[in-house]
This record gives sequence, C-alpha cells and structure tokens, in this order.
Amino acid sequence: MTNEKYSKKSEGKTKGVLSISIISFIVFSLGFFPLILAGRYVLFFISFDQIWQYFLLPFLIYIGISIAIFSQFFISGIIIHVFNIKYKPGTYEYSFSNKMAFRWMVLCSLYTPMRKMLEIFPVGGTKYMYYRMLGMELGENTLVGGTIMDPCLTEIGENCTIGLFSVIYGHIHDYEKGTLIMDRIKIGNNCIIGAGAIIMPGAVLEDNVKLAAGSILTRGQVLKGGKVYGGVPAKEIILKKDKKIK
Repeated sequence: MTNEKYSKKSEGKTKGVLSISIISFIVFSLGFFPLILAGRYVLFFISFDQIWQYFLLPFLIYIGISIAIFSQFFISGIIIHVFNIKYKPGTYEYSFSNKMAFRWMVLCSLYTPMRKMLEIFPVGGTKYMYYRMLGMELGENTLVGGTIMDPCLTEIGENCTIGLFSVIYGHIHDYEKGTLIMDRIKIGNNCIIGAGAIIMPGAVLEDNVKLAAGSILTRGQVLKGGKVYGGVPAKEIILKKDKKIK
C-alpha cells in the first residue's frame, strides 16, 4: 500500500514537472518571435556584404536584446493575465495535485526569470505595467526598488518608496509540514520601506509609515499609520526631538 501511494505521488510529480516545463517552454518561445521578425526585417535591408555594415552590429545586438527582454515581459504578462494564473490567500498542501499550489508553481516558473531580469535591466515603466498585469495593485508615483515575490498578493499605495534589496513575501513554503501558506500584504499611501527590509505574508502598513533599513516585519504584523518602525522584529521607534541650545 505504501509503495502504491509512493508510486502515485511520484507519477503525479513527474506529470506536474512535465506540465510546468511545457508551459514555460511555450511561453518563453513565443517571447522570441518579435526578435526573430525584427532580425528578418534587418536582413531584408542590410545584407552585410560591405565592411561598414559590420559596424552596425553592436547597435543591432543591443536593440535585439532590448526587443527580446520587452517581448518576454509583454507575452508572459499577457498569458498570466488572460489565463488568470493567480492564487489566493490560504494554507494549501504543497502538491502538484493542489490547484492553488500548482498555480503558484506555474507562476514561479514564468515570473522568476522575469523577476531576475527586473533586477538587472533598467526597464523603467515596463516594470510597473508588468506588475499590474500579474495582478498587483500599485498606486501612482510609487518607486519599487526591492523584490516583489508575489505580485498578485501585494498591494502598494501612492507616493511610496520601496528601497533596494528589500523583499516582500506573499508566501511561506513550509518544507517540514509540506504546506504552502499564502496571504496578502498591504502597504498604504506615503510609506517608505528602507533598503534590505523584509516584509512577511499578512503584514499591513497603514498610511505614512516608515520602516527602517534591514528591519523584518513578521507575518500578520500591523504597523500603525504615521509612525516609524525598525528592528527585528520591527517595533515602533520613538524619535526624540532635538533640544534647543541656549
């Protein structure tokens, strides 16, 4: 009985890995079509039969890389949005047979390479368009310099600054229990998240909150509006006013 159960689990894992691999292969392959079309268009006008035309190669390569990056963002984002590859808060069995867990795995396979590229290449407003395509609620005039692990579970208000190397988690993968815990993160308006800060699932930052660099906001923790927090775990910091020198 144990061997049969193990065999079914192993078979389900194999099917799950194969399914995710095929999905990723199709999506990222489609992302190269604009580059192929652009290359064909260039070759129609430039035959590279003259030496001076080879001096165009560095510029064409740069343009080609840019086209490939933007098209991968656009096509993967469109597919995620159209097929609604998103997940909801809750505690789920970490298994390919679990619907929400499988959606999380598929999104990770598509989003993780894009997330890495967001950290390397300055793509400007494309980043925020991509986040919104993935289901993230993002206010105007907000700068996201950190890493968003789960866009569909993240809400950030207006006029916020998310510092470099900060990480906002919408999930906790518990290997010991074999569970996947997911919850929403809400950041209000006019908030500042310092560099290297970590925010865990279920955390809430009300309006006008400042979180110091390197702080850790624990799961489900709520930071009251208009206050300054810091430390591990994050606690309110009372700022002393400077005394006037007579």
